[in-house]
Amino acid sequence: MVAGGYRAIDALRLEKGYRVWSADITPDETSWDAGLGFAVSVPRSEGVRATCSAPGSAHPSCASRSGILRASGSGCSAHALAGVGYHLAYNRAVTPIYLDHAATTQPRPEVVEAMLAALTQAWGNPSSPHALGRTARVTLDEAHERVAAALGAESRAVVFTSGGTEAINLAIKGAAWAGKASGHRIVTTAVEHDAVLNACRYLEKFGFELVVLPVDRYGRLDSDELFRAVTEKTVLVSLQMANNEVGTVGPTAELVACVRAGGKALVHVDAVQAAAWLPIDVAALGADLLSLAGHKLEGPKGIGALWIRRGVAILPQQHGGGQERYRRAGTEHVAGAAGMARALELIVAERPETTPHVRVLRDRLAKAVLALPGTELTGHPQDRLPNHASFVVRDAEGEAIAVSLDLDGLCCSSGSACASGSTEASHVLTAMGFPHDEARGALRLSVGRATTAAEIDRAVALVPAAIERVRAGHAQLRRTAMPSLGVIAGG
Repeated sequence: MVAGGYRAIDALRLEKGYRVWSADITPDETSWDAGLGFAVSVPRSEGVRATCSAPGSAHPSCASRSGILRASGSGCSAHALAGVGYHLAYNRAVTPIYLDHAATTQPRPEVVEAMLAALTQAWGNPSSPHALGRTARVTLDEAHERVAAALGAESRAVVFTSGGTEAINLAIKGAAWAGKASGHRIVTTAVEHDAVLNACRYLEKFGFELVVLPVDRYGRLDSDELFRAVTEKTVLVSLQMANNEVGTVGPTAELVACVRAGGKALVHVDAVQAAAWLPIDVAALGADLLSLAGHKLEGPKGIGALWIRRGVAILPQQHGGGQERYRRAGTEHVAGAAGMARALELIVAERPETTPHVRVLRDRLAKAVLALPGTELTGHPQDRLPNHASFVVRDAEGEAIAVSLDLDGLCCSSGSACASGSTEASHVLTAMGFPHDEARGALRLSVGRATTAAEIDRAVALVPAAIERVRAGHAQLRRTAMPSLGVIAGG
């Protein structure tokens, strides 16, 4: 019988690249042996559930005994030794600390209210000529106007989409196809969001030339390198305003000016991560296309927007009706547009008060993590989003730390939520020069407007403790898994 064996199994599993974890809990009893597999009992209020992750194996049984939820399994010790084993999870009866605002945000009450009003009072089809259709059209037109006002733009220049990914795809594919007669070269950077990189790679299949520029240790692009990459055959340049994984804010207006000096290429700016925290004036920015996502703004999912400078031609990527001035076919998501418009309006109005609040909380978190040896802040130390702290934690897996914290009631991530489920190291960190083994130790903590000082008080204790636990588990694994020299010689 091996008490506390789950953490060692967990570490072995992560070393082998399996995407399942055992729970970091303090149960009433824990046992594991070759004959019986395992048994764990915890109070019913903890809500334990257990599943065997070994392909083709039987799921363990769950039974209630004297107010205890017991999960047990047998015959899986070989699976555990092979790095498969069991995945245990539980939900505590506490409100989680949410430090993953870079992944998504909770719609605020004012946004929900605006959406409910649209769903109950403006539910008609905006293209219908009758009274209900006209009511929906008024709500949709007002949403265009409010989003445009937040960007310093004309309302007719705003196209609502189903989210940031669609807005990015419409910008990149739409602009590239519309301009292919004058050029076939597309330029971007190695640290862009996958929505940008994969849209560009898709176009390579159709004869477009893709140039992916390197970045420095902070994830920033050198303006001289950008200038050299832009030629008269460059049809589009796509740049991010702020990086979603490490929070670095680039000198976007300066980079746009470099493109203008080097040719006639259109410039798309991915502002999905930046719009909540950085002021955006499209006239001052100088770009031609700019993409946004509602759910990053304390708004709803399923809605995004693309701003298109007047006179810029794009080829629509959806075919159907003439919605959004023939640029994006499909019946409009009126409630989503109303919610996104309200969210962006509030974000802009409250930014002067929100920014210093989140920066103080973010700095406290960063100080607590960086007090541990073997940790390093990723991204630019000053030019970064005010709510964003990201790290490389050496001798630990970022995913294991995030899972351990989840079990402690703290929500965070090891990087982009869009890449969750991948066992590959972050393409952003490797592009910044981090070795793969270090990049796998990525940890991202991002606070929000509603984050409280009391939550950070708890977080600055929980996060370092979770890092140390995961490191200890990995160290124990290395010690127990390494065969002695005598065994090797004798074999």
